[in-house]
Amino acid sequence: MDSTRGTGRIVGLLLLVHLAVGLMTPFILLDRVRGAAGLLANAAGSPVLFRTAALLLVVGSAMALAVAVAGGRVFRRHSESTASALLALAVAAFALQVVDAGALMSILALSQEYARPDAVKGDLHQALAVVIGAGRRWVHYSYLLVAVSWILLLNAALLRFRLVPRALAALGAAACLLQIAGVSVPGLLGTNPIMVMAMPLAPAYLGLAGWLMIRGFADRPDAPSGGTRELEHGGRVAR
Repeated sequence: MDSTRGTGRIVGLLLLVHLAVGLMTPFILLDRVRGAAGLLANAAGSPVLFRTAALLLVVGSAMALAVAVAGGRVFRRHSESTASALLALAVAAFALQVVDAGALMSILALSQEYARPDAVKGDLHQALAVVIGAGRRWVHYSYLLVAVSWILLLNAALLRFRLVPRALAALGAAACLLQIAGVSVPGLLGTNPIMVMAMPLAPAYLGLAGWLMIRGFADRPDAPSGGTRELEHGGRVAR
């Protein structure tokens, strides 16, 4: 159906925006601000870049919600539970990202306070820095775990329902598993993430978005309403 392909193209465009606005640009900006001294030391010197990155993180995470809503009709035709899970994970990721953005703004406020000429620089400031930094770490890696789990579920659904080439969806799912194993889980455990394991996710996600923008979802017959199809043949039921 043309409507199915058109929905797929919309989803592809939203995925591209999600990648660019939510998963790449803000982290590039934050790395530029961070430098060698870290966010707390340098945020006050680049408040515009810092606020822009925090805003883009929230806007970008909303794109996953948009994908779940825009593609919901197609996903629901194949599996109501999968469509609901995609929406639930997107909502959870958005909520965590809002909290993460709030933690970033707390870092900016503390950095600006510390940069004041008359600021008292003592143990209290250091204690606040530790608390805010630790809080931001936990919510940040929790967000990454949920957000990448959402991408994993999306690729699994596309693979299962054959809405895109299976190799493309399988590649995306494998890249998600690498990111979770190398970045999200180590970050939550307090160990150093292996950032190189996150690198395959960007090209895999970009490839999926590009395919959908050009080709859209493949036309597939609706899944039956029951879990198992039953066909009567010669008075017998074949399962």
